[in-house]
Amino acid sequence: MFLRKYITFIILGITLSISAQNRGEDKLGSWAMLFTQNQISEKLSIHAEAQYRTYEFGDNFNQLLLRTALNYHISEKAMVSFGYGHITTDGTFEEPQDEKNSTENRIYEQFVLKNNLGKFNFSHRYRLEQRFVDNPAAGKSTLHRARYFLRVTYPLSKTWFITAYDEVFINLQNEFFGQNRLYGALGYTFNPQLSLQVGYLKNDFSVDTYDRFQVGLFVKTDLKKK
Repeated sequence: MFLRKYITFIILGITLSISAQNRGEDKLGSWAMLFTQNQISEKLSIHAEAQYRTYEFGDNFNQLLLRTALNYHISEKAMVSFGYGHITTDGTFEEPQDEKNSTENRIYEQFVLKNNLGKFNFSHRYRLEQRFVDNPAAGKSTLHRARYFLRVTYPLSKTWFITAYDEVFINLQNEFFGQNRLYGALGYTFNPQLSLQVGYLKNDFSVDTYDRFQVGLFVKTDLKKK
């Protein structure tokens, strides 16, 4: 009787281990990101971004995120935004051939505050999201979420800098905790309009933790009429 329970326990452990591996937790994934801020007047700018995310390094599609927003600059230190995002997600590391990806249309509102302490520059972002998700396996749903993002940046020279952030996601229905993202990167400023960041992200969910290599290109343009 004891031997039977022991063998059952071992088999269950192996099954759970295989299941965890199939979710891709043991893989280093990647995020390739492009962020742009396009100034159209003294107070208004348009944000546009694209992110391509993979379960493995440069391979095995996970998510494509396209997002835009209209920003109103209250001052150099404060900004409010109203935006829209379209997200296509493959929710499984090993997907059956006939399974379709989920899609999401997202509306969001945010408020950004900036401050500095000596050479340390801080950015606080408060965001609310209304998410309209169409999952072929689970059907359509409307979800609401709050996010708080804190970034700190420190210049190493006129061109090099280091940056880190933590962002917590709070569900406004069902399970309270959504996810937490902890990020650190080395950045290089080519000029005031163009910079690059290469870093690492640890993405914690309630049941999974993923490690992601990130490359982000940040572009600013001035579209104001001269």
